[in-house]
Amino acid sequence: MSRIALITGITGQDGSYLAELLLDKGYEVHGIIRRASTFNTDRIDHLYRDPHESGARMFLHYGDLTDGTGLRRILEKVHPDEVYNLAAQSHVKVSFDMPEYTADVVATGTLRLLDAVRDYMLISGNQVRFYQAGSSEMYGAAPAPQGPDTPFYPRSPYAASKVAAYWYCVNYREAYGMFIANGILFNHESEERGETFVTRKITRAVGRIKHGLQDKLYLGNMDAQRDWGYAPDYVEAMWMMLQQDEPDDYVVATGEAYSVRQFLELAFSMGGMDWKQFVQIDPRYFRPTEVDYLLGDASATREKLGWAPKVGFEELVQRMVDHDMELAAQEKTLRDAGHSVGLRGLSDA
Repeated sequence: MSRIALITGITGQDGSYLAELLLDKGYEVHGIIRRASTFNTDRIDHLYRDPHESGARMFLHYGDLTDGTGLRRILEKVHPDEVYNLAAQSHVKVSFDMPEYTADVVATGTLRLLDAVRDYMLISGNQVRFYQAGSSEMYGAAPAPQGPDTPFYPRSPYAASKVAAYWYCVNYREAYGMFIANGILFNHESEERGETFVTRKITRAVGRIKHGLQDKLYLGNMDAQRDWGYAPDYVEAMWMMLQQDEPDDYVVATGEAYSVRQFLELAFSMGGMDWKQFVQIDPRYFRPTEVDYLLGDASATREKLGWAPKVGFEELVQRMVDHDMELAAQEKTLRDAGHSVGLRGLSDA
């Protein structure tokens, strides 16, 4: 029988790539989605099959990390072999505006899910392997390079919540003998990145400015440096963590850091434009406490898992620019035909 995986946050960038990876490996995949008044499954629509059809292997369930009872019901219905906790309010800037909600979902939400999995294992007798999505933001102001032994120094409500979730996982692993792996993932981007995150905000602007749909791009701190990788590479590392004989914690990173300014320069040059003609600084996009330099040391992960990134920085930017150039071209065609097309989301990056 195929293994069964449950993914929280399946509609996000990582969730969609992970679902695709697991389906390719023969898994039956279940995802938890939040109810919304508009459809929010764009990233996984190409994977979905009507559950009434033969061969359907992906199934969606309404639920939320703020609802512990609902999580228990889903676990009892799905009987997962693996649980991947990717759900979060994951925007750092937004976490300053919504700190209580961020903590409830990211920190306490993880605790609810851990406890639900523990109870399910006790009642069913089944063993479940658990992956927890950590973040390089947990390191915050800690000196680079940041690796498994680097102390956390969070600089936002989001980062502090992720640190709490990390330690909840360590505690449940040690207290109850659960197979729990923490993956501390440095920034990972793709064509499916949310449009309010700075990398996608930049590449969307490149395409829209090139096609005459946008005049300016407004950004905050352009000197911040990040270790940027490609999301599909990183979800493969998540899966590999749960295939090991013993649970552990892993840092996933490329070992190279670039500034927002360097990302910006490269993206606009790929679009044949000078970014200085179009970019302005807006103080509203600065965070109350900034994180200046994140550079991951993933040497232990490479040794333990045999994992290495396949897509480098320049190829990552090129893929995103190419995708968003095509997206802008489609948008222009629709607009020229008289259709009203707007950007999704708020520009809060």
